[in-house]
Amino acid sequence: MSTAEFHELEIASVRAQSDVAVSLSFLVPEALIESYRFVPGQYLTLRATIDGQDVRRSYSICSALPKAVIKQSRGEQTAESMLLEVGIKSVPGGLFSNYAMGLVAGDKVQVMTPQGRFTAAIGGRHRYLLLAVGSGITPCLSIARSVLEGEPESQITLVYGNRTSSTMMFKDDIHALKDRYIERFRLLNIMSAEQQEAVLLNGRIDQEKINALTDQNVLAPQKYDACYICGPQQMMEQTSAALEAQGVDKERIHIELFVTDATRVPPPAQSTPPGPESGIAVTVMIDGVERLISVDPATDTVLSAAQRAGLDLPFSCAGGMCCTCRCKVKAGTTAMDMNYSLAEWEIEAGYTLACQTRPVDSPVVLDFDAT
Repeated sequence: MSTAEFHELEIASVRAQSDVAVSLSFLVPEALIESYRFVPGQYLTLRATIDGQDVRRSYSICSALPKAVIKQSRGEQTAESMLLEVGIKSVPGGLFSNYAMGLVAGDKVQVMTPQGRFTAAIGGRHRYLLLAVGSGITPCLSIARSVLEGEPESQITLVYGNRTSSTMMFKDDIHALKDRYIERFRLLNIMSAEQQEAVLLNGRIDQEKINALTDQNVLAPQKYDACYICGPQQMMEQTSAALEAQGVDKERIHIELFVTDATRVPPPAQSTPPGPESGIAVTVMIDGVERLISVDPATDTVLSAAQRAGLDLPFSCAGGMCCTCRCKVKAGTTAMDMNYSLAEWEIEAGYTLACQTRPVDSPVVLDFDAT
């Protein structure tokens, strides 16, 4: 069965993280705690109607696991609740990010249950390397907090890239983490537009920087149990290549892609659904129910055609990056425009992304309940 669902959550607090970034903490009531249990590194999809549009954006959880609070009523403990915090950086022209800058405590937002695979299960003893640039710190912060709090013998090395120290998100939180776990948490701040005393800490986090840090014995790539990388696409491609060249197995390198470097051009809008002469029949199976829609592959993906038909399929980024709209091709032939999240074994097993999928022949059957 499909498990991704929205619930209206109240914002408990808003914290400024820079001139162009905030973090929002959502209060999860006792009745929904099980639905919002998460693994460090997962994300929440926020939803709002902005200028008449249904806008959804995914933002990584930066809270430790678990983070619970007890609401107080007249000095006595009452029902248990949970806080989930996400960080949002304003993007020029960004519909949701700029909308989020105006949210305040007490506002309510539609929030999807946690999703994502960029995760670190807690339990055991580990040495992790975290590479983050800008807002890519959010899932890495959740992993760092959770590992340090939940695994007393584990170690974290965080390499965090920013333009200047004033643009760092969660600067106070990270420094507090370093002070608390001084023996187990190493922090390397890399600045691209602010000179630091150590030349090695100037510039960008790229292939050359990873090699330089390794050559100077600051990093020891082969000794890490896993490496987690989150930031711009080019940065992740270069650093993962550098780590592999240093002898790190590909299976130990995990990446989280927020935005691709390629410009995505959405299909042209249509005022009416495609006619039978141009559409291909697609049966969508979700939550145990079958729905039949018509998809014109020249103008629509399965997701956009389903939206036009009034069918609410699970999705978040709509760019092939998050895997929220993952489904399985049970019949027919389909093709994906782009794929940044499905593994090779999933594609071989017949899984696809509805936001990138166009039918090739009829009939096509897509199962969103397949696990």
